[in-house]
Amino acid sequence: MSTPRVHVHMTVSDLAKSRAFYETFLGVSPVKVKPGYVKFLPPWGPLNLALSDGRAAGEGHVNHMGVQLPSRDDVVTQLERVKAAGLPVREEFGVDCCHANQDKFWVEDPDGVEWEIYVLNHDLEDESPALERESQAPRGLRLAKAATCCAPGT
Repeated sequence: MSTPRVHVHMTVSDLAKSRAFYETFLGVSPVKVKPGYVKFLPPWGPLNLALSDGRAAGEGHVNHMGVQLPSRDDVVTQLERVKAAGLPVREEFGVDCCHANQDKFWVEDPDGVEWEIYVLNHDLEDESPALERESQAPRGLRLAKAATCCAPGT
């Protein structure tokens, strides 16, 4: 293995439906398929994703998952591939989120888990105008913004 990978193991409500979604979203077939189990190792991101059958839809909670890519071009390449495959996406380019400026897009799996594919353009802490605006906001507003900015759809 040349690049470290983040391992995520999710128990899903419908393995066949989730497998089809992740094949489309990741753009690859699983590297391992066993009864009740599939595993993906996409070449474009440091992800080791395993799916197991066995939970009811809506059980458990994951806010969202994400893959950080090295450049905007890499994000656009994946966005174009996912859109061409027919998955619905939500695009957010040049957004300020989690104290950083990012280019990203989101997709949602069959169990409602949202995936964020993004590049970190720059930290906002490095930009005095952004810091000045935030420091002038009421303290409660600053905390609420920091707590919700990384949630999908916000």
